[in-house]
Amino acid sequence: MKSEEVRFVWMFVFFDLPVGTKSDRRNATRFRKFLKDDGFMMLQWSVYSRVCRGDDAAEKHGQRVTKNLPPRGSVRTLQVTDRQYARMRLLLGEATFNEKKAPQQLVLL
Repeated sequence: MKSEEVRFVWMFVFFDLPVGTKSDRRNATRFRKFLKDDGFMMLQWSVYSRVCRGDDAAEKHGQRVTKNLPPRGSVRTLQVTDRQYARMRLLLGEATFNEKKAPQQLVLL
């Protein structure tokens, strides 16, 4: 029996959260902390991503994001394949430390 090929999926979370009040700032901080604790890495201030092992794992993390949404603001997710993610071009600035590490996480031995 042939083993099933693993398909990696990248999940992005994009958000724009209000920070006008102390409560808003607390909620935004809690949401960012949740994303980091759930394995997302910050690409830009309000853009986080993580690699998932297949669609089921991506769905699981999408549900976790949904359960941890702040009460106000705008939050979106997007899933792309590992091949599509690899085609992303950095036009200005430098890759973060986590971005430089990320491709090594996908090596299967």
